[in-house]
Amino acid sequence: MGELAAFTILALVTLLPAVVVVTSPNLVRAAMSLIPSLLGVTGLFVLLQAEFVAGIQILIYAGAIAVLILFVIMLTQGGTGTAVRQANEQRVVGALAAAALTAALLALLLRTAWPLAAGTLPRSNVSAVGSAFLTTFVLAFEISSVVLLVSLVGALVIARREQ
Repeated sequence: MGELAAFTILALVTLLPAVVVVTSPNLVRAAMSLIPSLLGVTGLFVLLQAEFVAGIQILIYAGAIAVLILFVIMLTQGGTGTAVRQANEQRVVGALAAAALTAALLALLLRTAWPLAAGTLPRSNVSAVGSAFLTTFVLAFEISSVVLLVSLVGALVIARREQ
């Protein structure tokens, strides 16, 4: 019962700031809302007894990446405090690309035979985590890299000045 309550609280701590990140027209507010969302994910990792991944989540994402995003916003026009328009004329193309990618990922996920883990994972073993990323969980690792690449390209397209 306590674990369910902790999961529910951490899920709310993760999801509510994420909604602000997506819907806020102010870039600084959106970036600042990313930090509690990332900390909520850290709590979920702790709940899953993945302390190493939780530590990495705090150091890399909640610390370095969030600060990097804030620096980028402050060094570009996003730091002016003005609201940024969140839609442009490429909305339909973007929605079609997102729908096609979602359909492809769902088809891939449904066709994949997910192996059931046998036994227990070693605790805090960095080598085992790295091996698991590149063997057992290689599909999830590669999907994550594709999602990050698409996010990077999307950010570049959005940041491009309109002519």
